Amino acid sequence: MSEDTTQSVLFPDLFLKPVLAEFDQPNGSSDGGAVLLKGIDSKLSLTERLAACLDDPRQPGKVVHETVDLLRQRIFGIACGYPDCNDSDALAADPVQKLLLDRDPITGQNLGSQPTLSRFENAPSSKDLLRMGEELADIVIERHAKRLRRKARRITIDLDPTDDPTHGSQQLSFFNGHYGGFCYLPMVGMIQFDDEKEKHLVAVVLRPGNVHCSRGAIGILRRIIGKLREAFPKARLRVRLDGGFAMPAVFDYLELERVEYLVAMPAMLCWNGMPNP
Repeated sequence: MSEDTTQSVLFPDLFLKPVLAEFDQPNGSSDGGAVLLKGIDSKLSLTERLAACLDDPRQPGKVVHETVDLLRQRIFGIACGYPDCNDSDALAADPVQKLLLDRDPITGQNLGSQPTLSRFENAPSSKDLLRMGEELADIVIERHAKRLRRKARRITIDLDPTDDPTHGSQQLSFFNGHYGGFCYLPMVGMIQFDDEKEKHLVAVVLRPGNVHCSRGAIGILRRIIGKLREAFPKARLRVRLDGGFAMPAVFDYLELERVEYLVAMPAMLCWNGMPNP
């Protein structure tokens, strides 16, 4: 037994002989459950389809890590609780993380470093990100169209902004008076089928922290509604929005699309500052 093992005797009163344990395995990982994510990704071809939306300007002869591998490394890393790119240096040789990228856990090539991932994250253009958002919506809607055999009586679309607090001087991080801090204000789109309780993520758009709640809502709704009508031609569509979306342009668009909608109305004040009756 190694002399530097801090805990070497477990449950000494339960056995006639002492139980010795040492934790010196050279190739260990605490992320074994991530193989389930790998199975889901393989079934949906999620990362493969998203990676196809990205242009790769690198010289082919100098590419060590393919775009799909970098995307998978980042997504699986975040899912396993490693949101910081700096974590990649410690995880580059992790056997499970390498297995997730179809590399041999022991002898396979190490994963991308922190500088490699940082360059990858800053490379996509706005058009790349738009294509990824469109592809994500297609993947989600296709899956449920197959699950429900394109039959649904009503589909409810929910749009909600949510604060993503920031710390430091991140680009587009601004103070938001409603949330009382510096943040991003991403827009999240969810869909719900008939009377099912579960909601399904269909769109996420990152926005600066000081934008109006309704910014970009019409464009997001236009794309989601178009895709849902194509996949579920007989379904009745309903849109639910909170008071921050109660803008004339939003109402005009919803009327033009002839969808059901429920929009919370914020409290209104008359000219003298007294509440309207």
